[in-house]
Amino acid sequence: MFRLSKITDYGIVLLARLARDTEATTHNARELAAEVDLPAPVVSKILKLLAREGVLESRRGAKGGYALVRRPEDVTVAEMIRILEGPVALTECSVAPSSCEHETNCAVREPWQIISGVVAEALSTITLADLNDRSFRQILLPLQIERSQVEAVGKITEGPQA
Repeated sequence: MFRLSKITDYGIVLLARLARDTEATTHNARELAAEVDLPAPVVSKILKLLAREGVLESRRGAKGGYALVRRPEDVTVAEMIRILEGPVALTECSVAPSSCEHETNCAVREPWQIISGVVAEALSTITLADLNDRSFRQILLPLQIERSQVEAVGKITEGPQA
């Protein structure tokens, strides 16, 4: 089963919460943890990681906390996953060449790489702003995968026709 880690899931929830503020408001980790009903130590760890990666700004002091550095429209789901979890890839060989010991004899390597590319491309079209949009259903409709989209990401070699 393809599933994001809890850290990635929680990180995206936190980013979506921060993106709802239109002003440059800061939030401390404890307040955010209470708002989204997550453990404060986990929230603190995620916020520090996102600040280190340049997605959030960390301010110290009595009115300190965390705030988004970029506009929600400029942060994609693919980027959030990459920062929190690593590259978007469904299989090990989709991450980088020579990352799997069975790569040279694998008959499904290229199709999995194409599928991973399609998934990554779809995730790169959805932004943090989209996640907070109540009409998200309308955003997803154009993302329905068609054969032409798969061919645009990578060429599929078809077997002989019957």
